[in-house]
Amino acid sequence: MFQFKEIISVSLILFSVIDILGNVPVIIDLRKKAGHIQSEKATLVAGVIMVLFLFLGESILSLFGIDISSFAITGAIIMFIMGMEMVLRHNFFKTDPSELTSASIVPLAFPLIAGAGTMTSLLSLRAEYALPNILVGIVLNLLLVYVVLKTSGWLERKIGAAGFSILRKVFGVILLSIAIKLFKTSITTLW
Repeated sequence: MFQFKEIISVSLILFSVIDILGNVPVIIDLRKKAGHIQSEKATLVAGVIMVLFLFLGESILSLFGIDISSFAITGAIIMFIMGMEMVLRHNFFKTDPSELTSASIVPLAFPLIAGAGTMTSLLSLRAEYALPNILVGIVLNLLLVYVVLKTSGWLERKIGAAGFSILRKVFGVILLSIAIKLFKTSITTLW
């Protein structure tokens, strides 16, 4: 039932897509603007969104007549663009936190943690990995998200801007590789 290799793969894919370490500067900025971020609330809401989409995402797609392979290809393209953002430091997906009211839910839980990239990744992962392994990967990532949210100030002091820049680029390259693999697998499945 549980396969360690699949759990590690799912966890690394979600870790790269969520990019919680790369988003620490955004989290710190949100914390400064909002005054306080509720780490527990943000983590819980992101987890609920992820699990609901994991189970209901396929049904939602079927309402629109979209098959999982097509959605996985779309997810691979989005992941590829996100990887390019991380490596090139150019934002294609933009959010304006100043227009939003609750920083713990919007934009932190959604769309920063459980955004479009995470949702498309979950459906892509569901097409390739066993459901229990994906759930364990989600829980492991949520634990990491919670720890990072709680320690973001400390991380800012210890790692610094240059360290975060390096981490972001490394995970960007990993995400690009994962996106290409998912794209190849989905294209093969489609045909």
